[in-house]
Amino acid sequence: MCNIIIEEDTMALHIIKKCISPIKRIFSWYKGLYRGRRWYTKAIVGIVSFIIFSLFYFIAVDINFLWLFGKSPGFFGKNNILNPPSNEASEIYSADGVLIGKFFSENRTPVKYEEVNPVFWKALIDTEDERFYKHWGVDPIGLFAAAKDAVTQKDARGASTITQQLAKNMFRVRSQYSTGLLGKIPGLKILVMKSKEWIIATKLEMAYDKKDIITMYANTVDFGSNAYGIKTACKTYFGTTPDKITTDQAAVLVGMLKATTFYNPISNPENCLKRRNTVLSNMVSRGDLSQEEYDSLSQLPLNLKYRVENHYDGQALYFREAVADHLRYWCNENGYDLYNSGLKIYTTIDTRMQKYAEEAAVMQMRKIQQNFDNHWGNMEPWRDEYGRVIPNFVENIAKRQPFYRDLQDKFPNEPDSIDYYLNKPHKVKLFDYEKGTIEREMSSLDSIRYMLHFMHCSFVAMEPQTGEVKAWVGDVDFNSWKYDKVTAMRQPGSTFKLFVYTEAMNQGLSPCDKRRDEYLSMQVFDRKRKVEVTWTPSNANGRFSGDSIPLKGAFAQSINSIAVRLGQEMGIRNIVKCAHDMGIKSELQEEPSLALGSSDVNLLELVSAYGTVANNGKYHEPVLVTRILDRNGNEIYTAPTAVRQAIPYKSAFLMQMMLMGGLREPGGTSQALGAYIGNIYDTDFGGKTGTSNNHSDAWFMAVSPKLVVGAWVGGEYRSIHFRTGALGQGSRTALPICGSFLASIFNDSQFSKYHARFNKANNKDVPTSLYSCSSYYVNENANKPDSLELMEEEVLDEDGNPILRTEPPLNEENTPPSGNEPPPSPAEI
Repeated sequence: MCNIIIEEDTMALHIIKKCISPIKRIFSWYKGLYRGRRWYTKAIVGIVSFIIFSLFYFIAVDINFLWLFGKSPGFFGKNNILNPPSNEASEIYSADGVLIGKFFSENRTPVKYEEVNPVFWKALIDTEDERFYKHWGVDPIGLFAAAKDAVTQKDARGASTITQQLAKNMFRVRSQYSTGLLGKIPGLKILVMKSKEWIIATKLEMAYDKKDIITMYANTVDFGSNAYGIKTACKTYFGTTPDKITTDQAAVLVGMLKATTFYNPISNPENCLKRRNTVLSNMVSRGDLSQEEYDSLSQLPLNLKYRVENHYDGQALYFREAVADHLRYWCNENGYDLYNSGLKIYTTIDTRMQKYAEEAAVMQMRKIQQNFDNHWGNMEPWRDEYGRVIPNFVENIAKRQPFYRDLQDKFPNEPDSIDYYLNKPHKVKLFDYEKGTIEREMSSLDSIRYMLHFMHCSFVAMEPQTGEVKAWVGDVDFNSWKYDKVTAMRQPGSTFKLFVYTEAMNQGLSPCDKRRDEYLSMQVFDRKRKVEVTWTPSNANGRFSGDSIPLKGAFAQSINSIAVRLGQEMGIRNIVKCAHDMGIKSELQEEPSLALGSSDVNLLELVSAYGTVANNGKYHEPVLVTRILDRNGNEIYTAPTAVRQAIPYKSAFLMQMMLMGGLREPGGTSQALGAYIGNIYDTDFGGKTGTSNNHSDAWFMAVSPKLVVGAWVGGEYRSIHFRTGALGQGSRTALPICGSFLASIFNDSQFSKYHARFNKANNKDVPTSLYSCSSYYVNENANKPDSLELMEEEVLDEDGNPILRTEPPLNEENTPPSGNEPPPSPAEI
């Protein structure tokens, strides 16, 4: 065994000697080049040796020899020299061609060389790299000049060329690419990084001409204040564009490049002014500016129009966030970054229609808020189904907030400390209808209480033929409430009756068929308590007429007893399928209360489903984005145009007549819409109101042949609501939003394309007798409640389960306030 080991060691030593031997011979030969030679020969040998060593060194760095230097970008492939990385903002355009916002991590929009005033290029080269057109990426002369300036304390130039700075900005040499094993040795890391900058700069000079290089530099450089690139910088600091930038403005921007913070015109205006004049002086010394021009420009103030652009600048903020959510999966599947890929996203929103929608929403919500404040006074509006204040309601909301978790991390097992800071007054920003945002001194808990007293809304307008969303209002104020109520899940109340009656049409009934408005009860399963209970749905007025009523009248008056009876007759499962076919995507519970809208849906899918009726039974998916271009102008996405026949044309036509009956039939709950669109005689309109239990959710849906709209109004939480239908029902809260919007659109000649009537059905296929019959006239005495309080109605909990109600004793917390309240309009659930 020992002999074997000795033999292996001997062999290893032999191999090492063989390897070292040639190295010794080469070293001896190299020493011979110096031995006995004249000084100039030694100098030449030294220079040649340095050049050869440098060549081998840079090659070793570029190829990451033995993993010593880390990876470097090559010429080919993704994010390399010929296809360099560039974080460009994606731009969002409206259907009417307006830039409504951007998605970005670095706010950068590239420009071409010709789109920049030449004075900027002159100022940049004269200050940052006067030999730009003479070097090959690395400037040895400039290196020595910079070293000399550093010694003599002259403020003239830096050591890096523009091409080197481009290499550093574009490829993140100091952060993105590692420095290999040698980078772990103190002092060598900076050498390796500098070497890579020189190598990349040389490659850039080989691949691009000088115009391309300086343009790429101007598009990538950071000007501070989240302004990346010359275009964003011009807009941020001067409110102008690169082609209109003046000489003194260009000098300010170029001067900032030396140190964006120290020479920032906002935080350090004096330093910025001195640096600007230094840049102007450089232009004089290089012959690009006369002394007279310098004398004049150097006396000018900065004249800033400073405004930092952020993610939430622009229009239709809720819609833009919905677009981001809509495109997230598509971007992941297709290899694009929504915030960095420089996409041009063309959307369906129309800025003019969006303006009308926002104005209608805010105008109505001001009135609703005033009513809500008067209605509750100083009482707390968060109540359970029996009208009692929910204990610890505000505190429980606080516990779900990020600041509460921060307090828990800071004070573990110290509830008193947490409570102290929750109640400690500090400056907070709050919403105010008059001033937008106000600042008050109050505790976190009090600020939550303040904000909980606001009512909320959402609104959508959609073209039924294309599915294109033309207006989208997610709430009253995006800065205060970023949660989009368009996609919030809430109980639709009677707006869901559309699907009950549509299924009835599918199964052969017609608007003129009759059903009796009478008392009914049934056994239903209470999912919360896991027991069967007796459910006795009632009408909003607390009465049953006992009459046999045409379906068109029952739908127009939103009679609950007939809707529930139809639900049982048609089959709840069939109604669920009908709703899904028409565009409802949410899960629906197959239970009797579904006929009254007990399962949650959102406004977008509800508007889309109503659009199926307006589009003669054809369903089109909601469309937010029509097409997308990549940064090179190539079209990479187009919206789907497919439609499918969701319900028969006959059913759609009959439901169009039913919806129009909401405005025309006696006692129709949508009649108030006529006050807004009464002077528009060339267009058919229909509508449906909806109000969930306890008035937590108020809805209105309006249809016309070429435009469908919907609105929702309610509290942030379902337990916050009006206590009477006179104030909280859909015809009082949501309808005016739709009405004001429709009045604005249909009285604007720019939108004449939306004026239309529903197609008349062929009398052979759909006889007039099916929908043209005597109306049901309401017996006012029978339907009028005999007191100011509405009779008790059937109450469902948030899951749609019936609640066996027991009236609590009246006290200050649940006694309605006195005062003059508006008279009720035709009631609905």
